[in-house]
Formats: sequence, C-alpha cells, structure tokens
Amino acid sequence: MRIRRGAPPATPRPRPARMRLADTVRVGGAGLRARPARVFLSALGIAIGIAAMIAVVGISSSGREDLARRLDVLGTNLLTVAPGQSFSGPAAHLARDAVDMVARIGPVESVSAIGRTEAKVYRNDRIDPALSGGIGVYAARLDLPATVRTAVVGGAWLNPAQEAYPAVVLGPKAAQRLGVHRPGPDVQVWLGNRWFTLVGLLSPTPLAPELDTAALVGWPIAERELGFDGYATTVYARTVPASVGDVQAVLGATANPENPSETAVSRPSDALAAKQAADDALDGLLLGLGAVALLVGGVGVANTMVISVLERRAEIGLRRALGATRGQIRTQFLVESLLLSTLGGLAGLLVGTAVTTTYATYRTWPPTIPPWALAGALAATLATGTLAGLYPATRASRQPPTEALTAP
Repeated sequence: MRIRRGAPPATPRPRPARMRLADTVRVGGAGLRARPARVFLSALGIAIGIAAMIAVVGISSSGREDLARRLDVLGTNLLTVAPGQSFSGPAAHLARDAVDMVARIGPVESVSAIGRTEAKVYRNDRIDPALSGGIGVYAARLDLPATVRTAVVGGAWLNPAQEAYPAVVLGPKAAQRLGVHRPGPDVQVWLGNRWFTLVGLLSPTPLAPELDTAALVGWPIAERELGFDGYATTVYARTVPASVGDVQAVLGATANPENPSETAVSRPSDALAAKQAADDALDGLLLGLGAVALLVGGVGVANTMVISVLERRAEIGLRRALGATRGQIRTQFLVESLLLSTLGGLAGLLVGTAVTTTYATYRTWPPTIPPWALAGALAATLATGTLAGLYPATRASRQPPTEALTAP
C-alpha cells in the first residue's frame, strides 16, 4: 500500500482578540492612576491654557452683551452737535436758536441742550479756588433727561419753578468729588460765588459722559447770575432710528447755518462701539497668550507620555508577548494621552467658566460664554492630546517584544 506524502495542511493563523472601547479606556486609565502626581502636573498645563482662553472669550462676550443691552435701553439714535474749530479768529459757537432749528428737522423726535459757563462749584466757600475738582457748570434745558435718557436717582430734576432760582443738579462723579450723597433743602454748594441748593442727583449717562462731571443749573439763572451768554455748547437730538444718517448729514448746517463747517457732529453710541472694538483687540492678544499656554501644556503631556513609554517597556513587551498587536499598543497610549488632556481640559472649562461668572457678576454684566468657545476648547483639548500622544504611542508600538522584556 502506497502512502501518499504531501505538505501538512496549513494551520490558520490566529487572529488577535479585538479590544472593546471600554477595555481600551480602562487600560489607558490604569497608566494614569499609577502616577497621579505626574498626571496632575501635566494636566495643569492644559487646564491653564483652556481656562485662559475660556475666560478671555467669556469676559469679552459678557462685555459685548452688556453693551448691547445698554444700547437697547439708551438707543443708538442720539446725535450731538457742538462748536468745532473756528478759522475766522473768534471762538466758534452755534446759533442762538440752534435748539429750535434742530427741532424743526422732520425725523427729530426730541432735542435738548446744555451751555458751558465760566462758574466754578465747591463744597463750601472756604475751598481754595484752584481746587475746582474738574467739575463743569452748565446751563441745562428742562427736557435734557428725557432726550439723553438719564435718570434722577436722588431728589428731582429742575422744574419751571426752580430754573430761575439757585438750584443745582449734580452728575454722579461731580457729587462724589464734592462729597455729597443726598439732595435736600438743607444741602447747599458754593457755585458762582453764591449758595445753590442741591435738588437732585443724576445716574451715570453713558451716551453723555460730560454730564457725569457736571453741575447743572437752570438756563435763566445761568444767564442772570453766572454770566452765561445763552449759546448752547452741546445740542442733543434724538431721531427716528431709520433716519439717523440723514439727520447727521444736515445737523451741523442746521445748528450753525452761517458756518456749518465750524460744527462737530457725533453719534455717542459710536464711541462706545469703538471702545468695545479696542477691548476686542486686546482680547485677541490675551487669547493668543492662552493658546501659547495650551501649547506649553501639550508639550508637557508629550513629555509625560514619552517618559511613560520608557518606564513601561517591560509592560509593553509582556503585552506584545501575550498577543497584543502594534495597533493595540498604539491605541492604548494614544487613549492615555487623550484622557490626560481631557482631564486638564475639563478642569480648564470649569475654572474659565467660574472666572467669567465671577468677573461678570462683579461688573453687573450678564455672564455669557458662547457655545462655540466651549466647543472650540473641547476640540483644542482633543487635538492637543492627539498630537502630544501620537509620537509616544507610535514609539511604544514599534518596540520588539524581546527587547522590551529584557529592558532593565
């Protein structure tokens, strides 16, 4: 009987067991639990970078939201016109009846004015005349609060019975500099070399900041007692919102028909928007510094992972000898790097949110953190973890099992 010889049947190559996601995360987390101090310090760098970025974006967004709310209340339809530069020699001034002429512009809803006087105001008559505190004394029309949308927080505004008598209303900064906290019939200030009774205190006026440091008296008594010439130095015009540009184009010529070029027309809300734009430029710089801190944190994570690979060569060799593939080793260390970055990122999100909320509450702003900032911080965290762990993971997967097992 002949025995047929041939090659033995091929033995199928065993396929490595596939690790589930939960197993991969558990194995990656085991490396972090073994070195808590090193993990904390590495995650701290990521946390600082993320916290700085969230705080910068959050505080900036909160400031913009507060500005938007204030402008909704104050309106962006307030225009001002004041005397500009005179080229003829004498000091430029508006027309004496500038208020009435501006009021005849169709889209103008309300108009008011103030006029600067040369008088000084002091807390009493014993103050050195040189110590005026930078407080300006202005004649004011009775419709001023309604036009500029300011409120009287103490006492009352001037009325027709008071404007011809020595009564004064102070802006908030003027009252602070004079050391006055409440109005009343027994509270007087020394103004224009005579006593004026304090009848009211104004709230801050963002669209007319000159009123914050002003002492406001009636138009008639300013002309009679303070040497006021009757010319308005600032005219405030509240217009229909859709016609702001049209009114702005004719406001100067209307307030000073003889010399329209000698007027300065402005929109106070533009100044607030410009200030916010300047703040945004500074925020960009701070955001860049936060990105640098995040980069430094990523370098720290990469350094930690490289050291971890060097210290755990025996573990890597044992796992390879037991059947773990290069892909599984690579995934293990990559997941470990991602977990480390995620811990720092979550801590940074919490700290950045807390800083934003605390600062916004202190400034009475609405705390606002855009969703894109949170999503961007999370994406930056994952990208940092991936990039920081890619090289150490690849290096770990390329170690031969025999060399890893014989490593000291």
